[in-house]
Amino acid sequence: MKSVKNLAKWYFSKAALPYWGILLLDCIFVMLAGFLIYIALHGVEDTVAFSSSLFWTLCAFLVCYMISFRAFHTYDGVIRYSSFRDLFRVSQSVLVAVLLIFIFQLIADATGVPVLFGVLEIVLMALVAVVCMWTARVWVKTLYEKFSHPDNRVRTFILGVNEGVALAKNINSSESSQFEVCGFVTDRVNLEHRRLMGVKVYRFDGSLPEKMLNTGTRTLIVPPQVMNVLRDNEQMVDDMADAGIKILVMPNAREWDRKHDISIRDLHPVDVEDLLPREKIQIDLRSASDLIKGHTVMITGAAGSIGSEMVMQVARFEPSCMVLIDQAETPMHDIRLMLRGKCPDIKAETIVGNITDSVYMERIFRQYKPEYVFHAAAYKHVPMMEDNPYESVVNNIKGTKVIADLAVRYATKKFVMVSTDKAVNPTNVMGCSKRICEIYVQSLDKALKDGKVEGRTQFVTTRFGNVLGSNGSVIPLFQEQIKRGGPVTVTHPDIIRYFMLIPEACKLVIEAGTMGKGGEIYVFDMGKPVKIVELAQRMIRLSGAKDVEIKFTGLRDGEKLYEEVLTSEETTLPTFHPKIKVAKVREYAFEDVCLSIDDLIERAGGLDDMEIVRNMKRMVPEFKSHHSKYESLDK
Repeated sequence: MKSVKNLAKWYFSKAALPYWGILLLDCIFVMLAGFLIYIALHGVEDTVAFSSSLFWTLCAFLVCYMISFRAFHTYDGVIRYSSFRDLFRVSQSVLVAVLLIFIFQLIADATGVPVLFGVLEIVLMALVAVVCMWTARVWVKTLYEKFSHPDNRVRTFILGVNEGVALAKNINSSESSQFEVCGFVTDRVNLEHRRLMGVKVYRFDGSLPEKMLNTGTRTLIVPPQVMNVLRDNEQMVDDMADAGIKILVMPNAREWDRKHDISIRDLHPVDVEDLLPREKIQIDLRSASDLIKGHTVMITGAAGSIGSEMVMQVARFEPSCMVLIDQAETPMHDIRLMLRGKCPDIKAETIVGNITDSVYMERIFRQYKPEYVFHAAAYKHVPMMEDNPYESVVNNIKGTKVIADLAVRYATKKFVMVSTDKAVNPTNVMGCSKRICEIYVQSLDKALKDGKVEGRTQFVTTRFGNVLGSNGSVIPLFQEQIKRGGPVTVTHPDIIRYFMLIPEACKLVIEAGTMGKGGEIYVFDMGKPVKIVELAQRMIRLSGAKDVEIKFTGLRDGEKLYEEVLTSEETTLPTFHPKIKVAKVREYAFEDVCLSIDDLIERAGGLDDMEIVRNMKRMVPEFKSHHSKYESLDK
């Protein structure tokens, strides 16, 4: 059987049937159609009697056909991949050939040259010829699809009718495809039990898993356009997972917003990131492109989860230079290699350095004079910062102050700070440190506008919650725990979190940053919150793992049951984008903020953790510690 398949692959390859071979085959069909029509209408005797004149007439007609074939390039395509478009092009070429033949006949009649064919013969000849050419192409395509695929293909259904057809064609036309399309699935009642591309259409309902198993099918492929059908039918996903049916989707959640052709190479097993309830965020970044193109852009924290995605998105806008700063050497090396591979034409300076080093940072600003700064560098892990409040002060607060002050000194046009939902009514040291950063850049912006500080920089803050797949986030942790056989650790049965895709979050940061006029704290609409224990249960079920225990470990230091993002109408104002709001927050006098922050930074090295946090609470009165040793300071 393998030798038959190899022979079929060679027989339908360009080596066995080159382009001139397709043209020759079509010419034979034309000549054969002419002879058959003449015999059918005039009999064998007349055909033999006029054989010489008939032959030269058909040769003249063939010239007309060849001119039309050349004009429509009917022989340029790969015949084994013929589509309806190719068949339509063949039909167009035959129609034009008939028109050329009629012109030829008019000239022949005017010059007295006898022509044996009338209008009826010419039309019938064209119909027979086009049917022969269609049949040959369909036959070659069918045989190729039948014999060229491997024997051990996986039987699969495809979710979606209109969307699924394109994917099914891709699968059928691929020599190396490991799938065999055995059915389509739809939620449209009027299409149930119909046939599409020769296979049955099934209804997307509770009986689908059983029907798939009855047909020997254990795989469902889901095009990206119909992922919402899965998200809206959580029970169906669970039932299919319980039945042992594998769900394959494309593209990966981190890439779902990027435009690319549908390809079976993009398929991957469905994961919880694909199924989280959310609406795709539509963002128009043309204004960002107009501002960034041809300018120097600095990104701090460039090797982090947010920073690295910011690097790739900003690179798309073709800045004249990208100045990338992070203190993590190996991840920065990875960023350098990534840019060389994906954006070789973009000038990028990858700098390993600490943002708290004011001398070194000033040297960088003096050399590159960035026009736009995206400040994503920060320590972000809540329990770590509860144990290390000094680092929160130095890295988060001092680092932000150093970069912000240098942005003013070197006439940066816009400074965009990446903040967090944990800065809203903070219950932990990390959230409080980010709130102090917000206070500083917002008060500095107001001082610039009031003329109290000389400069032109606009300061914009963006605030959002957890991002999917970020370093240290809960989803990679759960994946690793499931792989080890459990237990999966959840801090509390009622804890909920908001999630957003990294590309979505970065696009909103760029748009809010470029559209903001300065002084705003932009809050992103994070969609519906997700219960973490349900997230863990779904991940276990989708993995196919059995008997994986979920263990509740208790809230970590400084952790909330829920995060606040301030998107209610009482605390926000609408903006240019429905997913972006402006937070209503208290304004602070820049002089007072400077004194407090300078004092905190200067004294932090000589204070113990409790005194550092006490000073932070004085600056942010709404900071009330939760599940932390610092709760005693709130009494």
